[in-house]
Amino acid sequence: MKKAMLKTTLGFTACLASSHLLASGFALNEQSISGMGSAFAGRASSAEDASTVSGNPAGMAFIKREQINLGAAAIFAKTDIHDGRGTFGGSNDGDMVPAIAVPMGYYVKPLNEQWTFGLGVYAPFGLLTDYEGGFAGRYWADKSEVKVVTVQPTISYAFNDRVSIGFGPTFNRIEGELSSRTLNAASPGLNDGKVTIQGDDTAVGFNVGLMIQATDSTRVGLAYRSKVDYKLTGKTKVEGPGFSVFSGQKYKASLDIETPESAELSITHKLDDQWTLYAGSTFTRWSRLESLNVINSGVPAQLGGAAGPVGRISEVQEWRDTWYHAIGAAYKVNNQWTLRTGLAMDQSPVSNSHRSPRIPTGDRKIFSLGAAYSPTDDITIDFAYLYLREDEAKIRDASATKGAYSADFRNSAHTLGTSLTYKF
Repeated sequence: MKKAMLKTTLGFTACLASSHLLASGFALNEQSISGMGSAFAGRASSAEDASTVSGNPAGMAFIKREQINLGAAAIFAKTDIHDGRGTFGGSNDGDMVPAIAVPMGYYVKPLNEQWTFGLGVYAPFGLLTDYEGGFAGRYWADKSEVKVVTVQPTISYAFNDRVSIGFGPTFNRIEGELSSRTLNAASPGLNDGKVTIQGDDTAVGFNVGLMIQATDSTRVGLAYRSKVDYKLTGKTKVEGPGFSVFSGQKYKASLDIETPESAELSITHKLDDQWTLYAGSTFTRWSRLESLNVINSGVPAQLGGAAGPVGRISEVQEWRDTWYHAIGAAYKVNNQWTLRTGLAMDQSPVSNSHRSPRIPTGDRKIFSLGAAYSPTDDITIDFAYLYLREDEAKIRDASATKGAYSADFRNSAHTLGTSLTYKF
């Protein structure tokens, strides 16, 4: 019983510290459909529409008309698992990421020639993985879901027609839920128990940026998103064989976790009236995630109490800092249509020594296509498609409480997005 609770709590920490296919770590890139069309190259310097609230708040100074931007992206992920083997047998279907929708909305209003107000609602982090019930690695990973929603009121100030700054506090709501399987020591591989853990918190950060129109053709942007410190609180529920009289009981759980800060530098260069080029790099400080500590209160003495191995759990992560590099281009066909494309390289923060079925990610390559259609001067509809493919991720895990699991994961994803911009 003690081993079951220990394994489950560590699973919860892995749930909140990992992701699958969406972006580096458990970050999401899908906050702008116009940016998605060029693989998010130039995200901090383009200021194409109101979505610059999240990409670089200083870009609002370059938006001259009040506007609203509403959009959503749908992510369709696929995993092929090769040579999957678990101590207690099971399947390796790999279809553990359901289709995921990522909505977004922005509003920008110029107040005068210098000041601009904006508001954004978007999802900067998130994950959803759900393995089949008989998955061979079920003691290492089962179901994980984390959602982070950010509300960002923002202000920008233009020093002149070439230099602007922007700032916005971010109010972030995180919710996490995990259902995991536990090994029944009396019948290994049979009659698994089940543990469901839920937690949530609200915390504050900020988003700040600088944008410079260096020449008539070249614009440079620098954006910084702060780390956010969360203190999740929730419940741990145990049920099923292996938990005896404790089946159905709930215990208070708490976890401190930081989402990392990031800094992005990008350039937008207009070659002529038709061609525009983009380039950008983003640094994310995932190395902050060295370890995770979970505290369970109300744990009975039979499980060690508050001071026992169940009451306080520590798990080493040792994630590493990452870089995201992207280039892109846009071609203006006419006054109504603009076409976009982009390429990107995105590093995974997960080290080989800490990779598990809950974190089966490798470095990724990204290709994107996009289009903007403006039937009138007041309306623009953006479309984007993004294809992502990861390097093969090898998993070789073994534990006395979970058995062994080994497999080679080959991950890919298709993302479709659309947004509507209306100018008042």
